[in-house]
Amino acid sequence: MYKASLLNEKFAILNKSLWLPIISVVLVIALWGAISQLGGLGKHVFPGPATVLLAFNELFNNGELIKHSVASLYRVTVGFYLAIFLGIPLGIVLGLNRTLSDMVDPVVQFLRPISPLAWIPLAMLWFGIGDKPAIFLIFLSSFFSLTMATTVAVKSINPIYFQVAANFNFNRAELLTKIIIPAITPDVITALRLTVAVAWLVVVAAEMIAVQSGLGYLILDSRNALRMDYVMVGMIVIGWIGLSLDLIMQKFSRVKWTAH
Repeated sequence: MYKASLLNEKFAILNKSLWLPIISVVLVIALWGAISQLGGLGKHVFPGPATVLLAFNELFNNGELIKHSVASLYRVTVGFYLAIFLGIPLGIVLGLNRTLSDMVDPVVQFLRPISPLAWIPLAMLWFGIGDKPAIFLIFLSSFFSLTMATTVAVKSINPIYFQVAANFNFNRAELLTKIIIPAITPDVITALRLTVAVAWLVVVAAEMIAVQSGLGYLILDSRNALRMDYVMVGMIVIGWIGLSLDLIMQKFSRVKWTAH
């Protein structure tokens, strides 16, 4: 009896979590359609759902949508992984070495608030036109945040664990794998979830200036061609991919990480 009640409760929660997003999406589409019909802006200024759906089908069938989406995801992946491979190890070093942290922290704190978009002129001058400037901007948008989050996480580790490691004569590799990494993983995962969203925002903006492919370029090129339906397709795909990335990071963050 208890198991049946628990099963029904889980089913009700699952059913609610499934239908509520669907209802909200339907309401947004209905409101969008009403505004496009009654707003008096015209389909060339504010296309409705049916017009955008036809544009989506057209861009998908001719391969343009997939090409631009893959280009954007490639730049985000490369820039984000570069930030991970460089920022997290640097954060661990800074968290363990207070003297080095005191030296580097002012520089990081000075550079971190500068918008990655402010680097666009320099990125184009240094790397030219293509993937490299966009990847550089994505790297900047993620690197400093990951470095600081990792540094804070390492400094927050209970000193008792380091004392226990010293009693067991842990070497540096054991200290890293058995103490530091398990302890900071939850905080680092949270930082990754936040920074990947910023990286996705930056790549779209960078593609409007520094490259000739990607979803940002698709939106800019469509605007110049007065194809607002293509513009809205690009916006919807950007939102969908951003939501998908966030859901992936949510799933990853829910993994039961066991520290120590």
